This record gives sequence, structure tokens and C-alpha cells, in this order.
Amino acid sequence: MAGHESRKWMILVATIWIQAFTGTNFDFSAYSSELKVVLGISQVQLNYLATASDLGKALGWSSGLALMYMPLWSVMFVAAFMGLFGYGIQWLVILGLISLPYFVVFFLCLLAGCSITWFNTVCFVLCIKNFPSNRPLALALTVSFNGVSAALYNLAAIAMKPSSSHNYLLLNAFIPFITSIVALVPILRQPPVDPLPSDAIKHEQLIFIVLNFLAAITGLYLLFVHSTDSSTARFIFAGAILLLVIPLGIPGIIYARDWSHRKVFSSFTLEGSGFLLVDADDLEFHKEFLSRENSQINVTSYGNGPTLTLSLTRIIGTGGAHDEGCCGKIFGKGQLFMLGEEHKAGLLVKRFDFWLYYLAYFCGGTIGLVYSNNLGQIAQSLGHSSMTSTLITLYSSFSFFGRLLSAAPDFIRLKLYFARTGWLAIALVPTPIAFFLVAACGNEVTLQAGTALIGLSSGFIFAAAVSITSELFGPNSVGVNHNILITNIPIGSLVYGFLAALIYDNNAAAGAATFAQQMSDSVVCMGRKCYLSTFVWWGCFALLGLVSSVLLYFRTRPAYERFEQNRRTNLLD
Repeated sequence: MAGHESRKWMILVATIWIQAFTGTNFDFSAYSSELKVVLGISQVQLNYLATASDLGKALGWSSGLALMYMPLWSVMFVAAFMGLFGYGIQWLVILGLISLPYFVVFFLCLLAGCSITWFNTVCFVLCIKNFPSNRPLALALTVSFNGVSAALYNLAAIAMKPSSSHNYLLLNAFIPFITSIVALVPILRQPPVDPLPSDAIKHEQLIFIVLNFLAAITGLYLLFVHSTDSSTARFIFAGAILLLVIPLGIPGIIYARDWSHRKVFSSFTLEGSGFLLVDADDLEFHKEFLSRENSQINVTSYGNGPTLTLSLTRIIGTGGAHDEGCCGKIFGKGQLFMLGEEHKAGLLVKRFDFWLYYLAYFCGGTIGLVYSNNLGQIAQSLGHSSMTSTLITLYSSFSFFGRLLSAAPDFIRLKLYFARTGWLAIALVPTPIAFFLVAACGNEVTLQAGTALIGLSSGFIFAAAVSITSELFGPNSVGVNHNILITNIPIGSLVYGFLAALIYDNNAAAGAATFAQQMSDSVVCMGRKCYLSTFVWWGCFALLGLVSSVLLYFRTRPAYERFEQNRRTNLLD
């Protein structure tokens, strides 16, 4: 049994490695300027290449289809070969060893972006299969490490040769492939999954607390320990790899179960802490509670599971009868009554709450991702080209911390309960502040602070979104529904990126910037005006996303409160 447990944690560590080294789209800004010069393209055309990479997320369904006919390890290697080919050929192009037309490079970016979604699918399946009782904790932890990819690649690139930005493409091509080879043995030796008793589930949760602590140390290390010297960067990179290897000591923690339970676990109140997503048992309790709370509830069956047909004699809302005013009726129309009700795609797109959620994500996490894609040109236009690697590390590290923080609501649930959609609204607050701050003052300190805030905000949103989708629109439909949600990423990449590129090229052509340089066939815009209007527009869009998230919170708060009241009632029974 202990052997099975050890193999399970080995799989988690392998998943952490895969996520840590396959977030290759986050370092696009490190080599985008050089790629633009080599191809002789405009900023608008460069934005299309960034969009092509993000379009891979719209093709994420293909990995699920592949898993129906292929073993998991082969899907992982298909992803590795797609990245090897997509990034490897771009590396040859940027070195000038081969010459390719623009549309071929666009396809290579699309292929490379698709490889990332295939890797993510492999990681999701591994976590869900091997940690069914604590899958949200496993998913949150592993997804968090995807946020440090850019910082790790930045260290590796500096260790090779600080002045060669094309090394990022070489690393993007080969490191995920090497990581797949290393992760192959744990994946092939997956243990059988047996139901866990309650004490074993709590023990798993304790180990996840330890792993989150180690993850925080890793993030702080990558944030504060850095160097522009190659020899020093090699030692720092080796230290980062060591921190990623340390979790292999988890099997030793497993054998120390009695000691940890006696000395450590007693200080944590984990019972009923709400780590799990909305599951079948919780929903059954919830339905029983609803039957006591409301005058009439008829349970009918559609498809594979029960749903609720509600006939209420009173208005359901945060204010009860006093919400009967005109505004209250409009605001409460089509409001979600309970958490976890399954929504098929057709019903999902008819929900006003879904479109509020879609807009919040579109104007929050997605706009942060587009900002990271433009970091190279932003730093260059403001005269801080030497800061590009530092900004990439900042965004990556704070995105990582944002992802880790997404689990905080579950840890403090018993002491401070707040609807997860409310946490989403709070997480969106830093984004408009950061954009307006950078627009008002483009110095180094402001640029670094704004980048950190945007990374923190978007990281939280990326990690929390899976749980929110599951809670609002059903855990069984989360795979399809979440893929529908993230279609806003390529759309946002195109819209926001095109807006930024158009303003950039117009300022360069009109001479509105301080000055413009002609490099090969590409124009480089220099000066604050290159991105000033863009930051203002992006800040306004981020405000729209914040308003949307606040509306979503007020519309879903009654459902969250009923669910939490029901959960606490059952804990006392």
C-alpha cells in the first residue's frame, strides 16, 4: 500500500515538472523583437503570431479526442514533438539558417501553442485520476507551476548566453521534450486507484499544505535570486532545479504519517474545509436542504443525472421580499438558484451569468496574458530594453503567486467564508490600477510594479477559473464548459493585441513618438506615446471586467450562501 502511495506522489511531482517547463508561451516577448526584425514584419503582423500561439487553446478539445484512442504517455510525446517542431523551426528561422514565408511561421506558432494545451490535458488527467478526493488541490498546485516557466527559461537562457534572445526558442523546443522523457517512468507505473478513508484524505491534505509551502519557497527564490552573469545564473538555475526535485522526498513523509498526525496535523482544522469542488454528495445534501427551505421543489431527471425544477412561493435573493422592485426583478432574472447544477453547452450560452463570467475573464486574465506577450516591445519603446528579462521574471513569479493564492479561500473557509465569485472580483482590482499607473508614469519602478500587479491578478484568475466553472455550471460538464470559456483567450489576444499593434504602428509612422527607428523592414517605435493610449484602453477594459465580476458576485451570492449554510448544517448533524 505504501508503495502505491509513493508512486502516486511521484506522478504528482512529474506533473509539477511538466507544468513548470511547458508554459513556453509566456516567454514570447523575450524573442519577439528579434523575430520581428528577422521576418521584417509590422507590429500588427507580430501580434498575429502571438494570437496564433494562443489559438492553440481553442484547439484544446483535440487532446481530449486523442486520449480516446491513444495512451496517455503517447499524447504527452505528441505534444513534445509538436513543440519541438514548432519552436525548433522558428529557431532556425531566427538564426537565418532557413527562410520561410510569413504564413508558415504563423502555422509553426499555432502548432507550438497547441502543444501547450496537450501537455495541460495530460496533467489534468493525471491529477484527476490519481487524486480523486483532493483533485482541486492537485490541480491548483500543478497549474501554479506553469506560472514559473518564464522565470525558469529566463535563467536557462542567461546561463547559456545573456545577449542571445533566440536561445529561448531553442530551450522551448528541447526542454519540454527532455521533461517528457524524465516523466515517462512515473506515468507508466501509475498505481491502481482505491477509495481512501477519511483519515487518509486528511493526510493527503496535510501533504498538499507542505507542497504549497515548498512551492512558495520556489517562487520567492526565482523572484529574488537572479543574475545577468552566465556563470552565476548556472548556479541559480541549478538551485531552482533542486527545489523542483525536493518534493521527491514525499514518500518519506508518507512513512512518517503517525508523527505528522500527532505533531502537526492537529494544529490544522481541515475537516469540512471545502477543498473539494462541488461533488455528488454535497449536491445531495444541498437538495435536501432546498427541500426544507422552499415551499415546492420537484426533482425530475434529464439525461444522466437529476436536476431541480423549482416552484417557489417567494422571491429568492439576497434581500427576500424587499427585492420586488423593478431593478430587483431585472437584476434577479435568470439568477442561478443552486451551485453544481449541470449545464450543457446549449443551456450554458443562454445564461446571463455565464456571459458576465466570460466578460470578467476576457477583461481580466486574458488582457494580462496579452500584456505579457507585449512586454518586449513595451520595455523597448520606453527605453528599458535591458529590463525585458527582469519584467518577464516578475510577471512569471507573481503569476505563480497568484495561482497559489487561488487556494487561499479554501484554507480560510471556516474562519472567513466568501463566495468564490467575490474572490474573483477582488482579484480583478489590481489590473486596472496597474494599467493606469503605467500610463501615468512610465519609469522603471512603475513598470515593474504594474507588471507584478498584472501577473498576480491574471495568475489568480487562471487558477480559480476551473473551480468557478465547476461550481456555477456543474462538475460533470466542466471539461466542455471551461473550453467554451477560454475561447476568449484567442479572441482577446487578437482584439487587444491588434489594438496595441495598430496604435504602435500609427505612432511610429506618424512620428508621434519621440523618434522611430528603421531596422531592416520593421519599424521600432520609441517613446511613451507608443503604448500610452493602449494602456488607457486596456485599463478601461479591465474596469469593465471588474464591474462584470461584481455583478456576477451579487447574482451568485445567494446560491453560495445557501450552499455554505447547508454544508455547515450537515457538519453539525
